[in-house]
Amino acid sequence: MSSAAPAVAGVQAPPKIEKKPIKFSNLLLGAGLNMFEVTTLGQPLEVIKTTMAANRSDGFMGAMGRIWSRGGMLGFYQGLIPWAWIEASTKGAVLLFVASEAEYYARTFGAGNFVAGISGGMCGGLAQAYATMGFCTCMKTVEITKHKVAAAGKKPPGTMETFMAIYRAEGIRGINKGVNAVAVRQVTNWGSRFGLSRLAETGVRRVTGKEGGEKLGVVEKIIASALGGGLSAWNQPIEVIRVEMQSKTEDPNRPKKLTVAKTFKYIYQTNGIKGLYRGVSPRIGLGVWQTVCMVALGDYAKEAVEKLTGDQVTAKH
Repeated sequence: MSSAAPAVAGVQAPPKIEKKPIKFSNLLLGAGLNMFEVTTLGQPLEVIKTTMAANRSDGFMGAMGRIWSRGGMLGFYQGLIPWAWIEASTKGAVLLFVASEAEYYARTFGAGNFVAGISGGMCGGLAQAYATMGFCTCMKTVEITKHKVAAAGKKPPGTMETFMAIYRAEGIRGINKGVNAVAVRQVTNWGSRFGLSRLAETGVRRVTGKEGGEKLGVVEKIIASALGGGLSAWNQPIEVIRVEMQSKTEDPNRPKKLTVAKTFKYIYQTNGIKGLYRGVSPRIGLGVWQTVCMVALGDYAKEAVEKLTGDQVTAKH
């Protein structure tokens, strides 16, 4: 007599959750996608957003004029080399690696697409902030805001000169100033982007009749990612706080030792609610572009790399 339990008719077994192996190619892919994102639209949108957040009396066109006056088109790429490239080449790899692992483990605990996506994004964002982004975002903001010196008729210091001056004066803490705000931003950023993108994918599947797990088309995937990226700009106050904490713009009314709470209070008292959302328009554009690159293109690129490496292994055998 067999001891195996009979299958229940009409009841489908839950799909087996497979853990994908950690591949060096995926880490390179994450770095490559982020380098592409920041070198195309990413850095110009970052510069506009940061300029508006640091100069909260400026509107969109005022910020554009301020940036153009710093060096024309090159002004929109201030801080790209080396800080944005260092950040992009490392944070993309960290994000894809940690987010994929966290999303897998969330699924093993029974989480659905939305919860698993949020979990993966939050863990990936947290790892990004403390592993590589703290000093990079600080130095990018310094690069963008230090031109107050040039406006006063003085020659602004070079990139490495600025870095070493901060390090000598304030040490590692100075280079990583605002890292806790960066961590909060990244956790909420990628938690929102991955989670909302997966949620949007579910909506797109319902509209297109692909609820059975059929593969989404490129346009459908991009729409879902764009929705997730744009909606993730809800946390703009954290971004404005981060910029203010890292800014080199002088203000005698600003508290000397800034914390997230003190910075929030200072911005609210000087600029009100609108000040906390200054720069949200380019931030939405940046969120859409980053999410399309890292979620939509990331999913397709991972599939292509896996297929290519799989075909190479098969050919060898």
